[in-house]
Amino acid sequence: MDSSWPITWDDVLAARGRIAPYLSPTPLRHYQALDDEVGAGIRVLVKHEDHQPTNAFKVRNAVALLTALSDAERGRGVIAASRGNHGQGLAWAGQVLGVRVTVCVPAGNNPEKNAAMRGFGAEVREVGRDYDECVEIAARLAAEHGLVVAHSTNDARIIAGAATMAAEIVEQAERLDAIVVSVGGGSQAVGALVCARARRPGLAVYAVQAAGASAIHDAWHAGRPVHHDRCDTFADGLATRSTYALTFPALRDGLADFLTVGEAAIAEAVRMLLRTTHHLAEGAGAAGLAGLLARRERLAGRTVAIVLSGANIDEPTLRRVVNHEI
Repeated sequence: MDSSWPITWDDVLAARGRIAPYLSPTPLRHYQALDDEVGAGIRVLVKHEDHQPTNAFKVRNAVALLTALSDAERGRGVIAASRGNHGQGLAWAGQVLGVRVTVCVPAGNNPEKNAAMRGFGAEVREVGRDYDECVEIAARLAAEHGLVVAHSTNDARIIAGAATMAAEIVEQAERLDAIVVSVGGGSQAVGALVCARARRPGLAVYAVQAAGASAIHDAWHAGRPVHHDRCDTFADGLATRSTYALTFPALRDGLADFLTVGEAAIAEAVRMLLRTTHHLAEGAGAAGLAGLLARRERLAGRTVAIVLSGANIDEPTLRRVVNHEI
């Protein structure tokens, strides 16, 4: 494995050991109705991270991080920027482990996600115009108040937590040719790459971003880091504007392909998951399926895993999706 990759298989095993007392493995399921809609002879396996206590995979990352902190660091408390799922994961983990959590969210952030974070005990501060600006504000507040920064992507302990999901997938799937994962910061995708190399060589990892938040996709194709001034997608878990130092080298080195999908394609994937699996996905949680649909000819006849990475879609957005207004 390239030394520029942020974690090793041993790091994944260590994270699995730390989170095991708190989180159970999630199911990997097959739905014939979904296969029929996807077509091209593809067998689709769905990793159900909507079964997590916060309805999203990022609770793995949070528990992996907080359990790795020293007692002194836990006593200082942690601060993070989030649109919702990372913050909820930290809030839940903080509640379980007795760690004070502060989350910076953009002004006008999803009120249902804000309420969920507060419900798990976090202090939520509405600051900044988007996620990337909240990252800067969180770093400043951490320095002022002596808090530990819990970055949603740019921390090896966070990435190792995300990789525990892929570790389960490669063990649960009897046959697996490819996995398609959505990218906001890249922790899921890097985790999948590390697990594929260690446990299932030859497994192809595909990444997908929203076309309206395509910085990492654009950087991958350009071969260099990229920063955009704005992003625009209803899939708020994907709404980032930059590459990240810890994930970009591995993504550039290991991915089989990296594509973008539009808002309509993500919305259709939400609807498809709902009618074929009867499980609810937020935009980021359905983007993997949207990416699979966009590459179905290339993946014809193969067994492909996708990740229903989160189910925390708010009611107004869900209404728009179901009413075909997106």
